[in-house]
Amino acid sequence: MPRIRHTTLACSPGCTVEATLELFGGKWKALILYHLFEDGVLRFGELRRRLPNVTQRMLTNQLRELEADGLVSRTVFPEVPPHVDYALTELGKTLKPVIQALKKWGIGMRILSSGTQLLIEIDGEALWTIPAAICLSASRIKQTGGSRPLLGRVQTCSKFR
Repeated sequence: MPRIRHTTLACSPGCTVEATLELFGGKWKALILYHLFEDGVLRFGELRRRLPNVTQRMLTNQLRELEADGLVSRTVFPEVPPHVDYALTELGKTLKPVIQALKKWGIGMRILSSGTQLLIEIDGEALWTIPAAICLSASRIKQTGGSRPLLGRVQTCSKFR
């Protein structure tokens, strides 16, 4: 289904946020932008290696949308095999503070499990408690030795600190 683009940003109080999220929302676009910020110019295969859970088709679609929105440039070199580079445009580079803020928030996020509830802290400040069903998912990630825990560091403890 084609995306409906905003023609004006005065349609509602949250319209500007919605329009911004349309540009890099979704599961993979923010990660693509993050890797391009970190590494500069990347080939398709390099992006694919950095995002091992994305399918080739989804990565292609997300890159096409980012290119159509003017956030990413695509440079094709006439070689055999084909060589295509992806880089951020000047407009794309303006999203760096947004991506950095998301990264900082994720680093500051901390999950503590008591067995019945999950306490979520950000930068040492308790923000939410969540029922144990989610707590089990977080514990499972820790037990299986997942290299990328859910939303930051996962710690199992007998009670909340």
